[in-house]
Amino acid sequence: MPSVTHEALVELFKNRPTLAAEMLHDALGHPVPTFTEARVESSDFTEIVPSDRRADVVVVLLVGEQQQRAMAIVVEVQLGVDPDKPYVWPVYVTQMRARHRCPTGLLVVTIDAAMARWSSRPIVTGHPGWTLTPLVLGPQGVPVVTDAEQAKAAPEVAVLSAMAHGQSEAAEAIGVAFFSGAVGELDEERRAVYGDLVLSSLNAAARRKLEAMMKSGYQFQSEFARGYVAKGRQEGRKEGILEAKAQAVLAFLEARGLEVPAEVRERVLASTDLDQLDRWIRRSAVITDARELLATTGS
Repeated sequence: MPSVTHEALVELFKNRPTLAAEMLHDALGHPVPTFTEARVESSDFTEIVPSDRRADVVVVLLVGEQQQRAMAIVVEVQLGVDPDKPYVWPVYVTQMRARHRCPTGLLVVTIDAAMARWSSRPIVTGHPGWTLTPLVLGPQGVPVVTDAEQAKAAPEVAVLSAMAHGQSEAAEAIGVAFFSGAVGELDEERRAVYGDLVLSSLNAAARRKLEAMMKSGYQFQSEFARGYVAKGRQEGRKEGILEAKAQAVLAFLEARGLEVPAEVRERVLASTDLDQLDRWIRRSAVITDARELLATTGS
């Protein structure tokens, strides 16, 4: 089953149809024909390969009022070794070429350097003169987006940058660029999804610095970023209440001279259920053995 990371990367290329052409041309230096529109097309190959084998994204570049097909790009996100891919990738390319009647390329996207090397290996088909060498966008090829205007113009590229470089020294600058520039251009759903992707991709130090900047008066331009801060404060208040109630439970038990076993103490301190803690506070005043507390979870 595809991972969350796999599906996230796929969505970036679906949400920004020009992204495949941009990465081919700008990141990999591969020639891309002039086009006026990029369109995501069906990636179904069931007439040749099993239904569970289909390309992640197929983008067709169109040109002119007649929307003539200038190029098709098969985008494959690869996060792990798959011995079937050297056999199905040539099928994807030839099938899309036949379907759209235009030059077709294979773009493999990965955020792992080792997988970039694996994916780059030439595929010898066995036919003279036909060796398919995938065009691979690995972490080294993904641009480091640290400029808010650049992030605003291409939010998906900014997210891709965070996923590829979020553990590097540039993580903080990438996060600032995204939150101060990109999210204001997104609809509510993509703000939430992209924001989560960026935040989860950044290293711990970068996340801490971003929070510190927010608390010290740094003003992000987007409502989403301000909402994230408010959510963090709200969660912080809840954590404070949880801790206070948990300590109250233990204090009541100890004040009554009851021994509190380690498992009871750990369970109480780990609780994130305010209602349950309230019940435990009430029960702690009447039980005669602290272990009875855990037997009354539902009461």
